Amino acid sequence: MIWPLSAAGLTRHQLHQDPDLTPKAFSRLFADFDYELFHYVQPPDEFLRNRRGDCDDHASLADDVLAPKGFETRLVHVRLVGLTSHAVCYVTESRAYLDFNNRDVFFTLTRSGPALRDIAEKVARSLNANWTAAFEYEFSYEDPRKRITARVVRVEDPRHDPPPRKATARPNPLLVD
Repeated sequence: MIWPLSAAGLTRHQLHQDPDLTPKAFSRLFADFDYELFHYVQPPDEFLRNRRGDCDDHASLADDVLAPKGFETRLVHVRLVGLTSHAVCYVTESRAYLDFNNRDVFFTLTRSGPALRDIAEKVARSLNANWTAAFEYEFSYEDPRKRITARVVRVEDPRHDPPPRKATARPNPLLVD
């Protein structure tokens, strides 16, 4: 399907229905969205309708839309010194993560190794900050609690870091046979 150049006016259901939507194309849809910090993950259609949100909204929607299309996605939360935390959606096939901060630049995907430590270091460097911990977590709109599945702490020995987790296949609740 060919969508407009923006996600404005699109719905979660329409994004799920597009069989050709790639991580890069997904991220470009948000170029004209405004940043606004929320203390919760917005419902997806609210985020799309209002064209404003934060990194949690973008990463959660990317995971929700891209994983059922066969992409191996991982939600990563990085705690930063002196700043609010930052969330990204890592896509294994692209060896890169989608970052709401890069939604309006030519390179919408940021290359990174798959380890949590690699992602945390890259995110922190992009924000000129230091990181303290990184978490991989699961999230769904149906049960909007973040469930931590792995963590690394910067000061701990990297040899004890968990290996990159392979995402489990998730059915698309919006697609009907």
